[in-house]
Amino acid sequence: MKKVIVDPNFWELFPEATIELLAVEGIDNHVDSEKEESYHQLLNQAAKEARSYLTEEPFSQNEVIAQWRQAFTLFKTKKGARSSIEALLKRANQEREFFPINPLVDIYNSISLRFGVPCGGEDIEKIEGDLHLGKAKGGETFLPLGAESDAPALPEEIIYYDEKGAICRCLNWREAQRTMLTEETGKAVLVIESINKEQAERGAQAIHALKELIDQTFGVTSVRHTLTKDETETEL
Repeated sequence: MKKVIVDPNFWELFPEATIELLAVEGIDNHVDSEKEESYHQLLNQAAKEARSYLTEEPFSQNEVIAQWRQAFTLFKTKKGARSSIEALLKRANQEREFFPINPLVDIYNSISLRFGVPCGGEDIEKIEGDLHLGKAKGGETFLPLGAESDAPALPEEIIYYDEKGAICRCLNWREAQRTMLTEETGKAVLVIESINKEQAERGAQAIHALKELIDQTFGVTSVRHTLTKDETETEL
């Protein structure tokens, strides 16, 4: 049984953080061409809803963006690293079209947009040992999505990691190829991050909506876990 463990050094930086987890297994994540249009509509409707978070100019002054930019100043980051929700909202703000990737990714991206929260996912069966969230020692191996060479984590960077190396860098900024969700994924953990109470309220709504959509889509019963500084680990 794998565990998710949030290290003490993470809570030192973000004592009000909440990490919502959704464990799901027994799914068929293959792309069905007959259903692709429904995922296309799901994503782009969510993008329209997401623009409600973008009421200020410039873009960086919107609260949902500014809060995460401030959070990223509290630990070592690669230059230009931004929260995944900023990347999604930037596309929504530019009215760029969203296209399906695979069902799990499409679903969590739609939830991320609707609720203005960072959301990601990993293939549980590709995680070596337990999944940790905490400060990097530096040098943890990391092959980014779409890259061909290693891009090791920086010392003091906040990362998700396992026994083999980094899984996601700068919280939910950049995903590793090794544990990414693919069409072959049958068992996954989905993660929603919050760093303050207001975000945590949206995060709780988001994980509830994510669970409903996952369970309905795949005909399964996913399991929710919530980690805080008072409950720092759970079994998947």
